[in-house]
Amino acid sequence: MPAKHSPFLPLLLAAALCVALPAGAQIYQWKDSSGKTVISDKPPAAGTPVEKKAGKSSPAPADSRQPSMVDRELEFRKRQLESREKAEKAEKEEAAAAERERNCRAARGALQSLESDARIMMRNEDGERYVLDKARRDQEIARVKQIIETRCE
Repeated sequence: MPAKHSPFLPLLLAAALCVALPAGAQIYQWKDSSGKTVISDKPPAAGTPVEKKAGKSSPAPADSRQPSMVDRELEFRKRQLESREKAEKAEKEEAAAAERERNCRAARGALQSLESDARIMMRNEDGERYVLDKARRDQEIARVKQIIETRCE
């Protein structure tokens, strides 16, 4: 019993040949007797000087120095990720610097208030208000100066 083939098999073979044949074809270029440039996949008649041969009879080996499309895409995505991470890091550093500057301004303002002769009111753990006495004021001044020295300069 003969094997059954798909009715599309001859069509597929013809398409494969059409694709494969030009890949190995040579292209010839020369000038004819009237001076016109002729480009053909067939060589010129004997005795006609060929100025240029383009194409190769076998496919060129892949250049190992040229990255493939997949490699280029991976490198592009890697650069995008690095760029995004760098931008996020810079944004975080900028926000931290702005927060540090606000805190330093507040600490300097508190120090200025503590060093003035104005009455300073504070609240204890129970939420009751009291006036800061001289000893407690000196402690607070030392604490705020320490904060300014370590975090603001």
